[in-house]
Amino acid sequence: MEQNNMNNVKSKADNNKNSQVFASCSFSSLGLHPTLCDQLKERLGFEVPTLVQAEAIPVVLSGRHVLVNAATGTGKTVAYLSPIIHHLQNSNPRIQRSDGTFALVLVPTHELCMQVYEILLKLLHRFHWIVPGYIMGGENRSKEKARLRKGISILVATPGRLLDHLKNTSSFLHSNLRWIIFDEADRILELGFGKDIEQILTVLGTKQDKSVSKENATSRTPEVQTQNLLLSATLNEKVNHLAKISLENPVLIGLDEKKKQQNVNHDHAVSVRSDVFDRLGEYAKGLSASTEEYKFPSQLVQRYIKVPCGSRLVVLLSILKHLFEREASQKIVVFFSTCDAVDFHYSLISKFHWPPISQSEVELRKMFLGCKTLRLHGNMNHEDRKTTFQTFKTEKSALLLSTDVSARGLDIPKVRCIIQYDSPGEATEYVHRVGRTARLGEQGDSLLFLQPVEIDYLKDLENHGVMLTEYPLLNLLESFPSYGPKRPVKKFVSVEMHPWVLSLQKALESFISIESTVRKLAMDAFWSWVRAYTAHRGELKQIFMVKKLHLGHVAKSFALKDQPSAVNKSFQKQIKKRKRDEKQKVHSKKKRVAKY
Repeated sequence: MEQNNMNNVKSKADNNKNSQVFASCSFSSLGLHPTLCDQLKERLGFEVPTLVQAEAIPVVLSGRHVLVNAATGTGKTVAYLSPIIHHLQNSNPRIQRSDGTFALVLVPTHELCMQVYEILLKLLHRFHWIVPGYIMGGENRSKEKARLRKGISILVATPGRLLDHLKNTSSFLHSNLRWIIFDEADRILELGFGKDIEQILTVLGTKQDKSVSKENATSRTPEVQTQNLLLSATLNEKVNHLAKISLENPVLIGLDEKKKQQNVNHDHAVSVRSDVFDRLGEYAKGLSASTEEYKFPSQLVQRYIKVPCGSRLVVLLSILKHLFEREASQKIVVFFSTCDAVDFHYSLISKFHWPPISQSEVELRKMFLGCKTLRLHGNMNHEDRKTTFQTFKTEKSALLLSTDVSARGLDIPKVRCIIQYDSPGEATEYVHRVGRTARLGEQGDSLLFLQPVEIDYLKDLENHGVMLTEYPLLNLLESFPSYGPKRPVKKFVSVEMHPWVLSLQKALESFISIESTVRKLAMDAFWSWVRAYTAHRGELKQIFMVKKLHLGHVAKSFALKDQPSAVNKSFQKQIKKRKRDEKQKVHSKKKRVAKY
């Protein structure tokens, strides 16, 4: 116990050292308005700037273009919003809503869009004449159009919906645009918004085009000079390309000094602008190497758990039960590879009852997991996604089942544990997932599920400085009661043959066979999981190979008794029926059109 206390003290000290490097510095000393500094402290809890904020805020205030490369949870949002608000509140004459949009923040997902908007609301509490707003896919377009007509001073947007309004909403006034910010730029590009971004920059007249002559470039310059900011957790060729077309002689912030020394090309014969991007390109190449190391908060405990394929579901539920019974008030996020897997596990956890020892009515009604369970993925409609995100943020205790839509940029307070049930595609995605916990000095745990055939994935993580210790699974299983006749347990019993695992697996399979709706979700999740498993790229293909798997055990991990061939047959029938129904709908629609 004493050792644990010492470790906790050390963790907090290390974290304070990392997050308050500029403890002798204050937001006011960086040049921000006193009222804004008060809002940062009162509304967001920032008493002193983080390292990224201390480096970025003065540069953004100066008007220079900026590229920020920093890990999640370092306060990047405040680093770009606070200087913009400082300039806007200081405008003379005071800006009005009818002046249109002055700042544009581009983000990759709905959830991040709402998060940035909420931070804006807090920072603008004392600056009521500066109007924040957001637009994103899934929202009512007519209502967005009405808000844009009235005027939005600082607009947060997803790329697709922004491009739509730029092209089709004539009342969208952006002639006074002074800032364009690309938040989580690497994720924006990963989601395929590269072409949309280029079109947006062209429409706004801020695209940096080397092929255009100086005369033509001058004629295309907007009335107000814009300052562009690009923020990205990782650097690669796509991010470098976006930086080239959107930034003019940028200041680079957040690059590790030692790595800069190793990767920078000090050729001073080239121009200043090309020198910056040559250096950025060389640095990005260095970061893309398989030996790049990642940094984690010292208070984050990272572990892996080796589980046979057929026992994965039982072990997941057992761990969740153990965690919520050990500490009732906590938040846990479980990451899955597909939307179907999220839907299946959500339905199962929400309905599965505890296997009763007796037939008492109380035990029959008792849920296996008594926690509040939520789900989040990209196939949900916008309102459901927004409600889930807000609910999970405000709940003191809850379980969130999610795809990687929750892995980037989201600041969800008090997340105690991250469970990666399905392995991330790349080491960078591992980093983003675990970045949802151990934030701002809080303790955090992460747990990575691996099958025995996937254990080489640990070597890939080790190449990036990610060292995981093994979770004591058998100790956990021993803590649960045994059901059925008492049998002596061998000291080195395998996970698959442990009495607890056998009894719980049997109960799950029985439940699935009775619940037809959950069974259908299980079959859909089974096949989408197999498809996702084959989609690993590069070197990971040699680790995650479907040929190494026993598909019967995979089916078992979804509590299916059926052989994969039987499941496949049923699955193919569903596809054929769906196609038939779609053809009938099209045929009926043609008939109605012909009739009128």
